[in-house]
Amino acid sequence: MARRVVITGVGVLAPGGIGTKAFWSLLSEGRTATRGITLFDASAFRSRIAAEADFDPRLHGLTEPDTRRLDRAAQFAVVTTREALADSGLDLTPADPHRTGVSLGTATGAATSLDTHYRTLTTPGTTPGPHLHTHTVPSSMAAEIAWTAGAEGPAALISTGCTAGLDAVAHAADLIRDNTADIMITGATDAPITPAVLASFDAIKATSPRNDDPATASRPFDITRNGCVLGEGAAMFVLEELGSARRRGARIYAEIAGHASRCNAHHMTGLRPDGAEMAQAVTAALDEARLTPAGLHYINAHGSGTKQNDRHETTALKLALGHHARTTPVSSVKSMIGHSLGAIGSIEIAACLLAMEHHTVPPTANLHTPDPECDLDYVPLTARAHRTDTVLTVGSGFGGFQSAMVLARPDRSPE
Repeated sequence: MARRVVITGVGVLAPGGIGTKAFWSLLSEGRTATRGITLFDASAFRSRIAAEADFDPRLHGLTEPDTRRLDRAAQFAVVTTREALADSGLDLTPADPHRTGVSLGTATGAATSLDTHYRTLTTPGTTPGPHLHTHTVPSSMAAEIAWTAGAEGPAALISTGCTAGLDAVAHAADLIRDNTADIMITGATDAPITPAVLASFDAIKATSPRNDDPATASRPFDITRNGCVLGEGAAMFVLEELGSARRRGARIYAEIAGHASRCNAHHMTGLRPDGAEMAQAVTAALDEARLTPAGLHYINAHGSGTKQNDRHETTALKLALGHHARTTPVSSVKSMIGHSLGAIGSIEIAACLLAMEHHTVPPTANLHTPDPECDLDYVPLTARAHRTDTVLTVGSGFGGFQSAMVLARPDRSPE
């Protein structure tokens, strides 16, 4: 029988909050972290706002050589890995390092450093630094995590766009279930607030141009929504086999009870209106978790704030859950922390774990006038006290990727 996999350590770095306490404070209070971009001069862009992380690497134990070698996204990953390991209380020293692995997700890799290298390469008389190759190869970030944790087992870099944060954790869980690893350090990181990435979203008008009121720009499921808001950050986790975690008296946040992914094989940015692929992923994840729609307590939506995605997701949830889609609370934390592309799936897992810990559903900020086609219970504006033993979190990405994961208390009562 496949082994059961649980999360015993969490590290999170997100806009408006570094560490789980600050992160949960932002979410539970319904505050937003979107501001005008300060990382570079964005005056020439259509969308000049983003949810930036207030991050000083020196305050998190990174030295000057570290910051020269590590891209901003890699710095996020290292800091959150250290936090997750400390939170787990796990002593890796006596563990078999060959049974400890890494699965890291990202969409844009070392986007910040590559932007800098591009400017250097296109400036006459200048040459790139010694870390150009490292920044060109996204898997170097997974290697950094392996070095940080002393993990000599399987290591992988998962880059499936906006579902990478879910897919990387799912891959890690599978390795433990299949007895390929005993411990996995997993999660995702992205620092996509760069001129090149912002320009690419400007080109397809996917980001909100609400520059005069950035705090309210991200408004999933609202009739006035006009695009997503870029974010950045990372979340990393320690995964273990359930029996091992219990024997050492570990704090168990949740079990990864089920997961699934699909691709619509349809269009790079377009979504099929019937939501069938996302619905199939949700149904498969629930089946693996042996959970019916009636037993689901909360849904963390992808909820990016684009016209197409929010309607597609609403349709998919109705298709997968039937009438339970209308009675289960749903919310989008992207309304508060923006869309950090590959990292967001893992950051949203962290949000789900904290919602389970506090039995509180975070709100969908800025949702004042719901789109009539988005007619589920999207928990507008204010967090809600609610029993939260089982959670579904979903992701949707360019290329038609659709992923779903079920998190549950391992000792939950039968349905």
